[in-house]
Amino acid sequence: MSTIRIGIDVGGSGVKGALVETETGEVLSDRVRFDTPRPATPAAIAAAVNSVVESLGGEGPIGIGFPAVVKEGLVYSASNIDPSCIGVDAVGLFSTATGREVTVINDADAAGLGESRFGEARGAMGTVIMLTFGTGIGSALLIDGTLVPNVELGQIELRGVKPAEIRYSGKAMTEEGLAWLEWGERANEFITHVNKVFSPSLIVVGGGLVTKWDSFAPAFDPMLPVVAAGLGKNAGIIGAASLVAGLASG
Repeated sequence: MSTIRIGIDVGGSGVKGALVETETGEVLSDRVRFDTPRPATPAAIAAAVNSVVESLGGEGPIGIGFPAVVKEGLVYSASNIDPSCIGVDAVGLFSTATGREVTVINDADAAGLGESRFGEARGAMGTVIMLTFGTGIGSALLIDGTLVPNVELGQIELRGVKPAEIRYSGKAMTEEGLAWLEWGERANEFITHVNKVFSPSLIVVGGGLVTKWDSFAPAFDPMLPVVAAGLGKNAGIIGAASLVAGLASG
């Protein structure tokens, strides 16, 4: 049975995917990306996801990370997508669009699972938090390797700003024209707060901005237990693919 699966990461700015060897976490194909449609309605996102699948080919089930609280396949929030997504059966939506069996999970949770299985958090015990900085701020919480789903730390209030991602996300850096180190100071403030609340053994920073790690990480407090995602910006794709690793090909 093939262990190669498609993993898809739906974000606020892009819908990305790749073929992944789920036994090793290795990305086997070029990373396919389409802009997240505006407005990001269910039908429009489903069409973008199908475009990724058609570009990659392959066969069998698909794992999808989706930028929302997802419970049993249903969407419960819409911070960086169209509000019409709330209440949608994401599993049914994407299964119909692609003609494949799909599994859907919160996008940051997918990234956290990727790092836990193949990246910097592999084998890590205790409390591990992954933070994904991009259009918003996603988060994944794992305890002794077990995911606690749908922990939305980007939605907390910090310094009177709610949700905090308005001030601390990569989108805020772009909109306010911040230099990398200036934004790094903000990210450090957010991570310091998370560290104070949870006292984790490890904080993994991922998302699209992780490709510029060397540009902003010098602003971080060296006492923080923080590392860059070992899987880089592909953590969500790899984690999503791993969700369907054991499902038979169709």
